[in-house]
Amino acid sequence: MSIKLCLCLIVGIVLGFYFGVAPLFPLLAMLLFFPILFWLHKWQSREGFPYFEITTALITISLGMYVVAMAMATNLENHYSQHDFEKERVWHLKVREVLKPNPFSQRYVTKVLSWDEENVIGKLLLSLPVDSIGSKLRVDDEIHVLSTAEAIRPPLNPHQFDYKDYLRKQAIYHQIRTTQNAVILDSNPSHTLLGLASNAREHIISKLKKERFGVEELSVIQALLLGQRDDISESTYTDYKNAGAVHILAVSGLHVGILLLLLQFLLSPLERFPKGKTLKLLLVVLLLWSYAFVAGLSPSIVRAVTMFSFLAYAMHLNRPTNSFNIIALSMLFILLIQPLFLFQVGFQMSYAAVFAIVWVYPKLQRFWFPENVIVRKVWQLLSVSVAAQLGVLPISLFYFHQFPALFFVSNLLIIPFLGLILGMGILIIALSLLNQLPAFLVEGYNWVIKMMNSIVNWVARKEGFIIKDIPFDSVQLVLGYLTIIFLVVFLSRPKRKTALLLFGGILTLQAWGIWNQFELKHKESLILVHKSQNTILLHQTGDILQIYTQDTLNVDRIVNDYSVAERIQQLSKNQLQNSYFLNQKKLYVMDSFGLYPINKDLDFLLLTQSPKINLERLLDSIQPKMVLADGSNYRSYAIRWEKTCAQKEIPFHYTGEKGYFSFNLE
Repeated sequence: MSIKLCLCLIVGIVLGFYFGVAPLFPLLAMLLFFPILFWLHKWQSREGFPYFEITTALITISLGMYVVAMAMATNLENHYSQHDFEKERVWHLKVREVLKPNPFSQRYVTKVLSWDEENVIGKLLLSLPVDSIGSKLRVDDEIHVLSTAEAIRPPLNPHQFDYKDYLRKQAIYHQIRTTQNAVILDSNPSHTLLGLASNAREHIISKLKKERFGVEELSVIQALLLGQRDDISESTYTDYKNAGAVHILAVSGLHVGILLLLLQFLLSPLERFPKGKTLKLLLVVLLLWSYAFVAGLSPSIVRAVTMFSFLAYAMHLNRPTNSFNIIALSMLFILLIQPLFLFQVGFQMSYAAVFAIVWVYPKLQRFWFPENVIVRKVWQLLSVSVAAQLGVLPISLFYFHQFPALFFVSNLLIIPFLGLILGMGILIIALSLLNQLPAFLVEGYNWVIKMMNSIVNWVARKEGFIIKDIPFDSVQLVLGYLTIIFLVVFLSRPKRKTALLLFGGILTLQAWGIWNQFELKHKESLILVHKSQNTILLHQTGDILQIYTQDTLNVDRIVNDYSVAERIQQLSKNQLQNSYFLNQKKLYVMDSFGLYPINKDLDFLLLTQSPKINLERLLDSIQPKMVLADGSNYRSYAIRWEKTCAQKEIPFHYTGEKGYFSFNLE
């Protein structure tokens, strides 16, 4: 029953999110359906049409729409977006999360408490320039800032990571960009559990930094035990990602699951006492949430601890409880409180992996059960890894477009010792807080982490086994999961019907790939992308991409994102020319030399490298139908050109504001 309710809730959340349903509509629907449900419960016969079940499903779907509407909050009257938020106001903000800084800015997720002494609600992204002198804000800090809120910009280039959509799925729609001097910090802010947890984690990290750990080792320890990944170097993180072991660096289901097993083992003597089982359950759940607290109560750790708290209760009952129902019940509980978790990659991968392990792992054990103890343990670990990888494979391909073929090697070499590493790490944290951490434990743990890093680096260097840049769209995501489900069903029950389902899934997946290739062969496009200090034109003909650019070394990230999404098989880089003919249309590229074109009546004039020209005179001379400016120009120049074009009633497109420009080649 919990599985069906969970699916209905998910349907409601998806419908409410993408259709922007106001909370009043689902609330009225629930008030209407509840009396009907009560009447059906009394009068519906056990046989016949399932009116009661359908009404329950409709109520749950309405509940999903309601909770996601309340989480998004944009339809509520007191949400700041319902007022003139673009006007300069004094914002009163509370820091809820400190994000990883980039080279230019430090960003924070903040909760809006009020503006101009008027109570409003919502969430904002606060962006401050990196200042080595000024102190960083902390969770629970409250600030006042005089500023305007601006919309978060969509991606400027095709197939680029959509940060605006990513934040929208966390109910963040606008940002404030200001300086450290414009921020006034409250001296006596209110305290929350999240702030206390963040302070506890920062205190532990400060204690660990005083010990003689290596720099790389300490950064991995912080991520492994406390979920703090800000200090991990790019090279170390890339090694873990390429080795298929990046999940080790995110405190989530794997860590909490191992911790649950450790606690079950260590507290098992309590079962000998009266009410010992109940006491053991309470202690296990309490210790799990204590660990979540010292790890900062991040969304991933809260999800994992909630799920495994339900599993701990199932283990306490010690009867054949359906594991799927327990997992679905934990998901239902989480989504009722935080419905937007559904759209987070970590949430999707965690539950996909757990569902796959619960379903596939027992089948693999029944398929082969070795008599040798060592072989059996290796097979069990391999079975867990394969099951989890099957569960997250389509999601991983959809979001990250790569597959580490040697994932099982890193898992076999690290996972068996992860319980020891976690247990030893928790002991080190406890002794460090008590100022009783002996030097030999620091040296020993430092060596263990260094060995783990070395193993991961060794696996990651086998680049031939890392399959990168795999194009995978949303349709393939759905078809991929259907094919995996049909495969497991067929291997469990190899019958004609299940074989037909499997071959049907494979053929449908292949047919979609063939259709994509057919569509690709007939595609031609020319795109001007946005890149600071460079000009880039992408000309796609089928699966061939021609790149015309001033700086051929400064294009890789944009070209790679585009090539993967568009299934490009062949590409070439060419130096940018001054003039192009596009299906009878003329494009002239004017660079810093400011040379006038020979031909007049241009269709497109592209300004690059901030040419020092009198644009009004140029427009009168060559009379282009449209003017373009890209990221190689000074912003002030582009603003001035836009005003000139507006006076001449000529369309103007600046990629720094409007994003990439796609030429109409028809």
